[in-house]
Amino acid sequence: MDSGPSSVGGTNIEGESPQVEPTVETDDATITDDAELERTLGLTGGLAIGIGTMIGAGIFVFPGLAAGRAGPAAAASFGIGAVVALLVALPTAELATAMPKSGGGYYFISRGLGALAGAVVGLSLWFGLVFATAFYLVGFGYYAVDTLAEVGIAVGDGLVIPLALLFGAGFTVLNVTGTENAAKLQNGIVVLLLSILVFFLGYGGLDAVGLIGDSAAPERFAPFGTMPVLTTAALVFTSYLGFAQIATVAGEMKDPGRNLPLSIVGSVLVVGLLYVVTIFVATSAFGADQLSEFGETAMVDVGRHYLGPIGAFAIVFGGLLATMSSANASVLSTSRAIYAVSRDALLPRRASRINLRYGTPHVALGLAGGPILVLVATGRVELLAEVASFLHLIMYGLICVALLALRRDEPAWYDPDFRVPGYPAVPAIGAVASFALIGFMQPVSQLTGIAIMVAAAGWYAYYARDVTLKGAL
Repeated sequence: MDSGPSSVGGTNIEGESPQVEPTVETDDATITDDAELERTLGLTGGLAIGIGTMIGAGIFVFPGLAAGRAGPAAAASFGIGAVVALLVALPTAELATAMPKSGGGYYFISRGLGALAGAVVGLSLWFGLVFATAFYLVGFGYYAVDTLAEVGIAVGDGLVIPLALLFGAGFTVLNVTGTENAAKLQNGIVVLLLSILVFFLGYGGLDAVGLIGDSAAPERFAPFGTMPVLTTAALVFTSYLGFAQIATVAGEMKDPGRNLPLSIVGSVLVVGLLYVVTIFVATSAFGADQLSEFGETAMVDVGRHYLGPIGAFAIVFGGLLATMSSANASVLSTSRAIYAVSRDALLPRRASRINLRYGTPHVALGLAGGPILVLVATGRVELLAEVASFLHLIMYGLICVALLALRRDEPAWYDPDFRVPGYPAVPAIGAVASFALIGFMQPVSQLTGIAIMVAAAGWYAYYARDVTLKGAL
């Protein structure tokens, strides 16, 4: 990888250089092309982004869908997802402490494997996060309608998509007004959400094992065999995208050498445990077939089974909070991926401009919010989830490969505060596991993901093939 700068269209490409270029006056505010984002996020903020993003889909949208595919063995599907996520989270944590820059996986891969791989991953990450955010917002719409129904306001499923669109636009505007505002909302939602979940899962777990209430009739663990467990793991892997989103905002983390590894690895461990317990509790309340019939809001019926109307309301309110936090964090992360790619001139540099009134990349936020709203309008929950998983798994595999390449070359600037235990086995297995999980996805999801990657490579060949990236520091 060439470590020297080059220019494209007269623009000097310096990675994330601290040098500030001339500002541009607009009617709205002063905007600069090369100002740095402020480091306003601490450990709590990092954990809130990771946990808040992952809890939404895994606990409140997927149990019914996953149980229909794999039966009670859906718990194993979530467990497989957690292991793969952890194998990638450790290399991600090392790379993040070496390169605490906005952009996460894109930044790591572009510096480890070159501009072409970086461009394909960066542009694919943009769309992968867009698909994931749209999935979270559609889930939010379902839970918003159910919340209204629990308080006696029946509006029907026809309001699901309009509510998702409305709040998607609202989260975009909130993130424009400041990262700190979005982080405060995220922190508050996650604390309240975890309180609800710990109480509910604690009670449901005691009931499921027969310590309180009636013992549940045992059900065959894997009624459909092994293959559905793996295909379900590929579907639900969307639930584990939150740890990588912490890396996309690494440029805004305080004390990144400490807070990034704790946030990235800690969020995977906490959420993985919650997922497995949730599926156990849900399948203990109902058989897998009946749980599947309840669909995206199956957990509402689980809550009603254990705690009556109070339990149902707690779940719909918790689902509302969870999908809100997932969508809010994903809008933030999507914009930072666009911001990082633009700063390297793989997209027009205007997309990386920062509004100095709010200190946010407002153009990148617009480029995130617009496509998200278009996909929300489709309402295709499973397709949105799997395409997001496909694109992220490609990135995760290449993150592990990038770590192996950087450890091999050890450039002068590579000095991480955290190093992966079990190297090189952990990143090697993480890469193989990430790529292998793709093979268990539906063909339409695979083809959609491949088409996005081919389009990203085409954009690179057309627009940015002459770009040479400087080293990370």
